[in-house]
Amino acid sequence: MNVELTDLLEAGVHFGHQVKRWNPKSKSFVFDHRQGISIIDLSKSYSGLQAAYDFVEEVVSKGGEVLFVGTKRQAQEVIREAAADCGMPFCASRWLGGTLTNWQTITRSIAKYKKYQKMEADGSLSKLPKKEGSAIRREMERMNRNFEGIVKMEKPPAAMVVIDVNYEDIAVAEAKRCKIPVAALVDTNSDPSLVDYPIPGNDDAVKAIRIILEVIVEAVQSGLSQRQAHQESAGVRKPVASAAEEMVPEEKVAAPAAGVAASVSVPVVEEAPAVEEVDAVPEVTLEEAPASKPEEEAPPVVAEKAASEADSGDELGDKKSEG
Repeated sequence: MNVELTDLLEAGVHFGHQVKRWNPKSKSFVFDHRQGISIIDLSKSYSGLQAAYDFVEEVVSKGGEVLFVGTKRQAQEVIREAAADCGMPFCASRWLGGTLTNWQTITRSIAKYKKYQKMEADGSLSKLPKKEGSAIRREMERMNRNFEGIVKMEKPPAAMVVIDVNYEDIAVAEAKRCKIPVAALVDTNSDPSLVDYPIPGNDDAVKAIRIILEVIVEAVQSGLSQRQAHQESAGVRKPVASAAEEMVPEEKVAAPAAGVAASVSVPVVEEAPAVEEVDAVPEVTLEEAPASKPEEEAPPVVAEKAASEADSGDELGDKKSEG
């Protein structure tokens, strides 16, 4: 938060309403009453602004939208500028009763307004009879004032930022009924207990409203950057996980978690025998070498055969001599 107490003092945030208009419930952040005007304690304003900053930043970082509400004359242009800077919905012309509590009806009206816009864009509106076309254009002007800031809002907001709780009492009541947290700029004539994150300060001066909204816009932008960082990190992790799954065979990917360890260890068991079979080839050749030795020792066998034949020859000679 790039705002100091001196910045709030220079913007006139400490000026409250007249003493005769002060709300006793605002006593907790009133510093003093001087010359008939209530003076707001800027230390309470700063702490309340810091709490609202942290709250808005957290809501936006988690994907929520913040609705800016300020329909009083001093806040209208500032609200439009702040919402445009951070790309959030806003309500600056008139708060429609039931915007939050009767969201379905508001959604149908917004759809009708978008239909008229499409007819005007494609030229079909100019083809209608003059009286009917004029009636539709008048209705579009009214819808534009009411829906200019919430046309792109597809669901109720996750939080609201309100300028002047008294002036926007209907919006605050609807938010409370829908359990939507509210951060609001609260003056000395307002009840701070109506909102979740009160910011004590002057809600009538344009300069004071602008400096408060600049801090809220900064919180929204910080939350958006955090959201984008989370999405990018999630997008990086997802492709890495898918690439890892592609490297594993389909059967192993489909296997239950209990069998993952067994399926991973299988390749190690299968590779070991393959190495042993390659190493066993020279062992077989070494075993075949001694097998040829008995064939080389064949001459002694031949000698024995020759000796036996000689003996048989001698026996025949003896028999012939005897004859």
